[in-house]
Amino acid sequence: MQPRLESVDFESLAGWSEDDHLSALRAFGRSAQALASGEASPRPGRPAPPELVEIGCAALRELAAAEPDARRFFETRFRPFRIVPEGGGGFLTGYYEPCVPASTAESEAFGWPILARPADLVTFDPQAAPGGFPSGVSGARRLEDGALVPYPDRAAIEAQRRDPVLWVRDAVEAFLIQVQGSAQVEFPDSSRARLAYDGRNGLPYTSIGKILIAEGEIAESAMSLAALKAWLRHDRERGLAMMRRNRSFVFFKLVETFDPALGPVAGAGVPLTPLRSIAVDRTMWAYGLPFWINADLPWSNGRLEPFRRLMIAQDTGSAIVGAARADIFFGSGAEAGERAGAIRHRGGFVVLLPQGRAP
Repeated sequence: MQPRLESVDFESLAGWSEDDHLSALRAFGRSAQALASGEASPRPGRPAPPELVEIGCAALRELAAAEPDARRFFETRFRPFRIVPEGGGGFLTGYYEPCVPASTAESEAFGWPILARPADLVTFDPQAAPGGFPSGVSGARRLEDGALVPYPDRAAIEAQRRDPVLWVRDAVEAFLIQVQGSAQVEFPDSSRARLAYDGRNGLPYTSIGKILIAEGEIAESAMSLAALKAWLRHDRERGLAMMRRNRSFVFFKLVETFDPALGPVAGAGVPLTPLRSIAVDRTMWAYGLPFWINADLPWSNGRLEPFRRLMIAQDTGSAIVGAARADIFFGSGAEAGERAGAIRHRGGFVVLLPQGRAP
């Protein structure tokens, strides 16, 4: 279903003139490089329109200039359209990149594995699932005779523990790395590496946070990343059972050479920029599209304050469904995690479509 869009002008966007457009252009430039190369993204989404590819090439030229006029760049090449979601306003959450201790060997201190992508895993678009597969499934196991069957769920994969990449402290840490889609890890010798998304079993994602709220285990007003961790660790077996109600499972590969100043390479195949990159519904929006977000969020100091920023669609997620739905990337580490975990708020969305592109 196509989203309902209403044409607006840049002058009507509260806070537009005060934003740091150059910061947004630099983030857009990373998407521009991917658009210009034509390389497939790790999690393919809606194809980028030719006009967006052309604008991407113009962005690279603009960034090479001595004094880029970033605001004018966006205003002259895009048209803003307010997204009118079904059933109310848009919804925002936050995510981050955990930074955790890890080991290449199992030990008493490091007892839970992060698993590599299995050789028998086949992924596909949910709309292109083989005949007879359940709705919403995007992965399968290829049997020796070539037949495809739905991939096992979280509980079965955790029981098998095939092909560990490394080991972390507990199941909660591993689960949250999967939810965030990446992590930085530090080994006992102080060397560091990055875990990069490398596929999932294709079963639908279930938010255990929503389950805990619905079942009265944690009040919605008290839900946070810290509260979720505490509940899951309070009773190990009960926590494992709750996590396994999310049957989706994510696999990773180890990236040993990386730039810690840049965020992880995400769904669009480009490094994320804190507070400029968002995850969107890849079935509805092309990677690289700019979005203007207007909301009141506890995004910097724990108190509600205006969040009015030009963001770039550079990632996706199983829980990110709908035209006016986004996950804001907050960066790496515990502080970013605390801020990201506090975001569960309504907000306004404006998508910037290329000039000449019909909505």
